[in-house]
Amino acid sequence: MPGPIDELRKRIEAAQAHGGEAAKERQRKQGKLTARERLDLLLDPGSFSEIGIFVETRSSDFGMNEKRISGDGVVTGSGTVGGQLVFVVSQDFGTLGGSLGEMHASKIVKVQDLALKAGCPIIQILDSGGARIQEGVLSLHGYAQIFQRNTVASGAIPQISIIAGPCAGGAVYSPAITDFVFMVDGLSKMFITGPDVIKAVTGEEVTFEELGGAAVHGATSGNAHFVAADERECFASVRRLLSFLPGNNLDDPPMADSSEWPPEENPALNEIVPVEATRGYDVRDVIGNVFDHGDFMEVQADYALNIVVGFARLGGRPVGVTGNQPVHLAGVLDINSSDKLARFVRFCDAYNFPIFNFVDVPGYLPGTQQEYGGVIRHGAKVLFAYSEATVPKIALILRKSYGGAYIAMSGFGLGYDRVLAYPMAEIAVMGPDGAANIIFRREIEAAADPEALREERIAEFREKFATPYTAAVQGLVDAVIEPAHTRRELIRALEMTANKREARPEKKHGNIPL
Repeated sequence: MPGPIDELRKRIEAAQAHGGEAAKERQRKQGKLTARERLDLLLDPGSFSEIGIFVETRSSDFGMNEKRISGDGVVTGSGTVGGQLVFVVSQDFGTLGGSLGEMHASKIVKVQDLALKAGCPIIQILDSGGARIQEGVLSLHGYAQIFQRNTVASGAIPQISIIAGPCAGGAVYSPAITDFVFMVDGLSKMFITGPDVIKAVTGEEVTFEELGGAAVHGATSGNAHFVAADERECFASVRRLLSFLPGNNLDDPPMADSSEWPPEENPALNEIVPVEATRGYDVRDVIGNVFDHGDFMEVQADYALNIVVGFARLGGRPVGVTGNQPVHLAGVLDINSSDKLARFVRFCDAYNFPIFNFVDVPGYLPGTQQEYGGVIRHGAKVLFAYSEATVPKIALILRKSYGGAYIAMSGFGLGYDRVLAYPMAEIAVMGPDGAANIIFRREIEAAADPEALREERIAEFREKFATPYTAAVQGLVDAVIEPAHTRRELIRALEMTANKREARPEKKHGNIPL
């Protein structure tokens, strides 16, 4: 007769093998890893500590009393990533379709609570058929509990969602509340209503991939922050992201060994930004020549291409980086780029990342489509996010900084700590052409040679206002720097602001213009 230790080992082995080889084979045929294989890729070897391995459903309706399986379709626990403690949830599609019932939800809620108490990041790997219909309203109650904890934890501990299969209906709201969403091309699916329902209601015909695949959410909806070619690449990206992040909002992001790369003098930077205001260039070339090792982890790289956001290190310290992208829509701010920028800035502020803006922006995008779509409200999110942020805020004006976009991304009045500019920077309410047309309109119309006078007035306006020196004289630019000295000047700016303290009025929270 087996003893208690043998019985324990037998039960653990059975629980870990639920679904058996048949379930594993089904996952492999879909190009998917199992729930436990995913945790092996994510966590440091041997670090996983499981919670709730023997939990089973309490339901007996609709045959559920014959489907009671240890773990109830989800693997939960803690482990380490690069030595940092994290809590994890991995839904097991091979067991009950990964469907969420009462006890499945209770396991997730338990690790959410533990993560918040411990001040550690939480990562959820979602691969589920959705709510467990047999358990009715208890499944919906389970989702509500998860959403509530996602919300309470927001801004306190980093929350990461990995969509590793289907994620439909109410299940999509949990990843939407979390900080970062990872998807896998050809594997992840995320939508509220499926193709059949859409066809019945609207008559539209759409495939699962067209409706909620990784490419759609990475480039069109903006719901995905990172898109990977396969699961292994995905989990490597999650590990890389975690290397930048603190455990919670009270900690600083983890320091790395300080690097001397690129050197303080980097002549390559003198050649990247064209003097001509109409010539394009890739702002990532500037970023790659400034931060440690040129290492830049871009966020939402395929969405709202006119703004670039992501994480880098400067002198070993993780920082948040934003940059207008002149090669797409001339780097203007519009509805989508405003949302992308504001959300990133708020994350950086919540988790103590100094923010560096690389500014080359002609303004907000004009047009009826933007106005009808609410560009005023969306653009105000950027102003709100930067005004709300109390971390060090440092702006470098590379070339153009006009109008309301100047205020948002480099205006001292929003609380920027340091504003620097390249010598080719133009800072004004609007570009010289438009300004001259407004200011000198009557004079130009009455001139014997209107076009010649117009060109003269444009040159006059450019010389007087569209330079960094006028703003510098007025104290609205701290320094005009040679591009080759960018790294040195940004390191000095970070050193002088790293320990800043900024008190704000006591309140429950602000009301961001959503």
